Amino acid sequence: MKRIAFFSVLILAVCTLTFAQQDKSKRPSPPAQTECKLPGGKTIHIDYSSPRMKGRKVYGGLVPYGQVWRAGANEATTLTTGANLTVGGKDVPAGTYTLFTVPMEDKWTLVISKKTGEWGVPYPGEGDDFARVDMAASKLGSPMENFTINLSSSGSGCSLHMDWENTRASVDLMEKK
Repeated sequence: MKRIAFFSVLILAVCTLTFAQQDKSKRPSPPAQTECKLPGGKTIHIDYSSPRMKGRKVYGGLVPYGQVWRAGANEATTLTTGANLTVGGKDVPAGTYTLFTVPMEDKWTLVISKKTGEWGVPYPGEGDDFARVDMAASKLGSPMENFTINLSSSGSGCSLHMDWENTRASVDLMEKK
């Protein structure tokens, strides 16, 4: 009888975990993605989770200034590029990377980490940084409830925008020729 109860609980737990993993859209910070095609046909793709403001003070509050932030929620935000890139003057070879940021009031730093596959926290550390590049910070015209990452075509590359609360952080990603 104890075996039947044990296996019943085990099966219920496995089914619950399987369902929870399959239906990530029901999370408070659902998964999102953005993609940009480069002029040569290769793509840049970002997967992230989109937290909500929910009346909270985000930058300088929930997300402290001057500290590494995971740029989203849940699993780590990943950038996958099929092309060699130049990001903020730094060469980034084709591959997959984890993105973090260091928000400040007037500018941000984009942290491109070579460590991948981790949950969004804790930050693996500067020893795993591939590059750190400056991002321009500007004010949005109206508040943005959902954290949003957008890649848009821009000349010979793509512009990366991170929008949330009243702030947009941006940097260009150019295909390295």
